[in-house]
Amino acid sequence: MNPNPSPQETVVDHLKALIRIPSVSHLSNRPVIAYAQATLEAAGWTGREHSWQDANGIEKTNLIAAPPSQSPNDSAVDLAFVCHTDTVPFSQAWPDALNPILRDGNLHGCGACDVKGFLACLLTAASSVTTHPQQTRIVLTADEEIGCLGAAHLLATHAIKASKIVIGEPTQLHVARAGKGYCLARVTVQGREAHSALPQHGASAIFAAARIITALEALATRLEKHQNPIFTPPCTTLNIGTVQGGTAKNIIPGRCEFLVEWRPIPGSSTSPATDLIAEAIKSIAAHHAALIGNVTCEVIVLRQQSGFETNQTASLVQTIESLTSRPATSIPFGSEASLLSAIAEEIVVFGPGDMRTAHSDRECVPIAELEAATSIIKTLMSEQQ
Repeated sequence: MNPNPSPQETVVDHLKALIRIPSVSHLSNRPVIAYAQATLEAAGWTGREHSWQDANGIEKTNLIAAPPSQSPNDSAVDLAFVCHTDTVPFSQAWPDALNPILRDGNLHGCGACDVKGFLACLLTAASSVTTHPQQTRIVLTADEEIGCLGAAHLLATHAIKASKIVIGEPTQLHVARAGKGYCLARVTVQGREAHSALPQHGASAIFAAARIITALEALATRLEKHQNPIFTPPCTTLNIGTVQGGTAKNIIPGRCEFLVEWRPIPGSSTSPATDLIAEAIKSIAAHHAALIGNVTCEVIVLRQQSGFETNQTASLVQTIESLTSRPATSIPFGSEASLLSAIAEEIVVFGPGDMRTAHSDRECVPIAELEAATSIIKTLMSEQQ
């Protein structure tokens, strides 16, 4: 990695350097921040850092950077570009995860599209734009992949408030004007262990959990009735991702735990999982009181983020549609837009690459999309929106 990147480096140069920096969420994001800050400072930008230690004592940092003649200490801005700096873990069976490879017009590597590609575009654009007619910021965040924790720090510290925000994520250069939220809860069902030959002395946590899960499946079906056609699928989805319980084949299980997630469409309720589970338990109780009478259920909400939606007629949506000649779309995955929509009048998600390759050893980004995205970001930065 070049520790002193030059403003003349290309978007591919920057992306190769960024891929080589290990930045899985359990690590400090300081090296990525340092690379970005060196590049921006070489172009006359100034930065303000917000650092903290995570639960494991690892330093994490958000960076807010302002172009020449503007101050990163001014929180009210016209346009902000937001990009996270962490990646998900990669398989040890992917030997070239941190070794960028150019093949068939694509650059391969961990984070190539999610989301170091967008960061490379930001750095390249910022290095060449000389006129900034509006208050513009580049905002780099930590720990997006494990719950948008850096974005939450931005909100908690009131570090920025923007009229318009562009969130970097791979959208194949479509401007995504809407996205589903993300909610996650851990449900722990506690029963009573006993010898399986004497079930009357125990209470099966797994039987009770199974009935709760079945009730949640019915709730998922009901959620299909409320639709927003910009999404595929067009409704709030619900999933039971993991189930764990029991100690042995001949013991009535005393404990069962499962994770339930749901992705609400904009405008729909993000009611905590306690509401869903309470409804499920209530419906079960009427018919299975003997089975759940000796069972308790605890619900811990781990994440609760609403969806976002920007109007089709919003200027930011129409400008990017015009620049890309591609229609606006939505995203089915979670993003920092869900949180940061609270501090923006217009918010969209945009970037090079296809999320279907991300989080895998297939991750790559087309060079042509990197170059096109860089050009679009330059226009957004240099022209009054």
